[in-house]
Amino acid sequence: MISKASARFSRIAPRKARVIANLVRGRDVVEAIQLLQFTNKSGAAVVRTLLDSAVANAQQQDADVDALFISKVTVDKAPNRFFRRWRPRAMGRATRIQKGVSHIHIELAERED
Repeated sequence: MISKASARFSRIAPRKARVIANLVRGRDVVEAIQLLQFTNKSGAAVVRTLLDSAVANAQQQDADVDALFISKVTVDKAPNRFFRRWRPRAMGRATRIQKGVSHIHIELAERED
């Protein structure tokens, strides 16, 4: 592991973010950035900023950016304490609306030639 970055309490559903995480897992960093730039999904912008942060962390450790690849990406469900909403239902009841919140973690490693 060369560097890692994490975004906690990101305002995107984990199911939507996992689609993008599966898309970039195992790819080179340069290829993943280009792929995320032209992907028309809501999670692509969140993962791209997180990937840029991980690359900046790797540059602080004098790593070769061209040799980096995404070794691990995880998307977990975050606790939903802040985005609770209620919807009125029949006979005076109310049901809770679940707003998606995610924890996203990225780890970069250097490829051996």
